[in-house]
Amino acid sequence: MKKVVLGVSGGIAAYKAAELARLFVRSGAAVQVVMTPAAAEFVAPLTFQTLTERPAYIEMYTERSSEKIRHIDLLSEADVLVIAPATANTIGKMACGFADNLLTTLYLAADCPVVVIPSMNVNMFKHPAVRENIDRLRRHGCMVMDPDEGELACGVYGSGRMPEPEDIYLFTRAALRPKDYEGLKAIVTAGPTREPLDPVRFISNPSTGLMGYSLARALSERGALVTLISGPTHLKPPAGVKTVAVNTAEEMHQAVLDHFEGCRLIFKAAAVSDFRPLDEKEQKVKKKDAAFTLDLAANRDILMELGKQKGSRLLIGFAAETEDEVENAHDKLMRKNLDLIIVNNLKEPGAGFAVSTNKVSIIDRNGEVEKLPLMEKEQLADHILDRVSGLL
Repeated sequence: MKKVVLGVSGGIAAYKAAELARLFVRSGAAVQVVMTPAAAEFVAPLTFQTLTERPAYIEMYTERSSEKIRHIDLLSEADVLVIAPATANTIGKMACGFADNLLTTLYLAADCPVVVIPSMNVNMFKHPAVRENIDRLRRHGCMVMDPDEGELACGVYGSGRMPEPEDIYLFTRAALRPKDYEGLKAIVTAGPTREPLDPVRFISNPSTGLMGYSLARALSERGALVTLISGPTHLKPPAGVKTVAVNTAEEMHQAVLDHFEGCRLIFKAAAVSDFRPLDEKEQKVKKKDAAFTLDLAANRDILMELGKQKGSRLLIGFAAETEDEVENAHDKLMRKNLDLIIVNNLKEPGAGFAVSTNKVSIIDRNGEVEKLPLMEKEQLADHILDRVSGLL
């Protein structure tokens, strides 16, 4: 998104629009805020001007005769018009084609995608007139995000609560994505596995799952039907993605096989433990009883098994190395019958586990290497999907 026009109407949730504006700015977008007169009673225009470094417009008319037609000029080169919060009053005006303030006039003049975020009292939201108006906006091509349930400003509990700004940002981003993976079934594995020593101790690794979660989110936003099989992580599952939680390598192996049928694309981004304790104790091992050696058994190689039975599926693997990463990764690709492998060197600053960035090389079956610069994992996920779409 290069330019976002953010419309704010007059509800108590208008305060959340300030954080939403900040998120759009942080993503690199130029944000132009347009407010209804009622919105300015809840949040001062100066708040938005400070966050966006642009004046927030309220008035339809101006005394400056040299100024362009405001409701046309504000939409120039806009990628999206987001109206958040959208009150029952503003939704009704939009649905019926009224243009009695700058925001509603802007909506009628918009030739870009329009995202509407309803926010109001639960009884207002349930009223047949409001429901009909929201349905009419959908028929007109608006992308309407359903409100959350929760405690409302009036003190009651129910639907009508404006979603959190980050969820609105992700909904808007998804709405604007190309749908080049529309309907494709995909599996993404993510996060670490844990191999228990006893009921309170386990073997694991520092993976946070961010790379796999970023891939799952990007795939879903681009139209894929995604199953995310995740080891233990603190991350929130992406919206619209079926998430299967597992702990051990054996549980991940079974979950992948359970969802393998009908799948077209598999990303094995999880950091699966290669070994497990040979003898898991049923009770907590006391320090005085602990042995100083640990016997390990090898876990099954999930990626190797998938490579043997993948058929026409695309199988994308990941590798983390500390030396000779390209040679080691290409050897892994060939041995396990992968279509692409993404490899990083854990010794590179900003790459690997427990960071939001990565610096990787993408290697194909011909041994061709695409070295990428350091970038955010969310950005890297899209780059990987752009590359994979060519194979599809």
